[in-house]
Amino acid sequence: MNKALLLGALAAFAALPAQAQVLTVCLEGSPEIFNPELSSNGTTIYALGQIYDGLVSVERGGSNIEPALAESWEVSEDGLTYTFTLRQDVAWQSNALFSPTRPMNADDVIFTFDRMMDPEHPYYEVSGGNYITFNAKLADILESVEKVDDHTVAFTLREPLAAFTGTMAHGSLAITSAEYADAMMEAGTPEQLDLQPIGTGPFQLQAYQADAMVRLLPFAETWGAQIGDDNRTPMVDAVVMAISSDATVRLQRALAGECLIGLYPNLADRETIEQSGNLEAVQTPVASTGMLHFNFEDEKFQDQRVRQALAQAIDMENLVEVVYSGMGHVTGAVVPPALWGHAEDIAPWDYDPEAARALLEEAGFVDGFTTELWAVPVARPYMPNGRRAAEIIQADWAEIGVQAEIVTYEWAEYIERARNGEAEVGMFGGIYDFPDPSQIPNNYLSCDEEGVPAPSNIGRWCDDDFNTVMTEAGSITDQDERTGLYLEAQQIVHDQVPVVVLGGADQITAVNTSVKGYVPAIFGTSRLSGVTVE
Repeated sequence: MNKALLLGALAAFAALPAQAQVLTVCLEGSPEIFNPELSSNGTTIYALGQIYDGLVSVERGGSNIEPALAESWEVSEDGLTYTFTLRQDVAWQSNALFSPTRPMNADDVIFTFDRMMDPEHPYYEVSGGNYITFNAKLADILESVEKVDDHTVAFTLREPLAAFTGTMAHGSLAITSAEYADAMMEAGTPEQLDLQPIGTGPFQLQAYQADAMVRLLPFAETWGAQIGDDNRTPMVDAVVMAISSDATVRLQRALAGECLIGLYPNLADRETIEQSGNLEAVQTPVASTGMLHFNFEDEKFQDQRVRQALAQAIDMENLVEVVYSGMGHVTGAVVPPALWGHAEDIAPWDYDPEAARALLEEAGFVDGFTTELWAVPVARPYMPNGRRAAEIIQADWAEIGVQAEIVTYEWAEYIERARNGEAEVGMFGGIYDFPDPSQIPNNYLSCDEEGVPAPSNIGRWCDDDFNTVMTEAGSITDQDERTGLYLEAQQIVHDQVPVVVLGGADQITAVNTSVKGYVPAIFGTSRLSGVTVE
């Protein structure tokens, strides 16, 4: 998006008072969809996290779980039933298609989860029906969701799940309006529920232009404002999210004052930000994991020797130093150092091209082979520069006779294609939305009881030992025992090499000195409510 487009976005607010506060954010990609249940993409959840609320959330800038649409909850003695008491008089937003006639209640919670749970539900297959987080985390374990009364809902599990409350804080499990859904189904346009959002959050969608901008207006009736919670109250007159996948362009706009918050600048630009005079480099210890996934539908990658050879051929110390600009950490563990349960003793495979060549020869690839190497096109905490990382890996692999063609796509298409299993070797990763080690391993490496990979398990690796350990770790509450199991699971991943862990680093955000109250999230989504512009 060029400067003229950004100025055009700002011009859309010409009707606002002359002294209106417009918060401009440089976003790294377009939302995939406008219903969070259909996405686990951090870029999408960032935008939709301003519009929707879940039953619970992660505290602002912290790691504790706090009430949101549910004001309280209780857990049964056997750990199988969670009973949520909902806030009363929570208002829904409206749009040109629909105006609500009632506040949020238990029917909305039931609709939200029934849609994802019941294949016979009329909305189950609308917009593709791919409920990524729900399928990966709850589909196998959630027995029922029942309405106790208008403001009480009971979730019953098939077996205890230690991370259940944290999972419910995930941005993709936000509550959607049953009344709106009914109206759109009756109108014959059910997909509008997922394209024209109506939530309970502090901001509502005004306009969206793919690959250009998202425009939000404050929702004055949001429940946070009604209870006097400044952190959940919109404090600006409008939000413009200007979309650009280029980190350098985002920083240029932030330096020029065109974006007051610049997400995911290049880590190497930290000094430029700090010396700018109008920006602060806000550093956040985000828990995230980036990986290279080998596609197990490709026969050569079914051989552990081939996967290990490719892992040993990467000079990981050099990659982390270059790509993370001296701010990264080298690790072979899937759970990152910022989180409990991290296996600090698991390092990357030793860089050893000679050993790698010997393994390839042993596996029958004396002359190497060719493959595609997919590079993420946007900056993420787990991978600030996918193209540069891919170039380093490409050069390292060439030394052992493996010729890699670097492939990439626009972010939404990249995600879709990768989840469809198209990547031969795919760069992928995730950010922890709640403080429990289970999230990334379950999302990116697990399979269900029938051997179906989780949607983000783009390499289609299914290992019975790994899945058994992860299931056991999720069913107990003793943290020491769970830690031991997560250490075991990480060792299985290291030994089997379904992925190569690419390290990680703290996140920095370029924030204009005129912005007050913006706190980047450690877990979950950063909120734009409570933020002001001076």
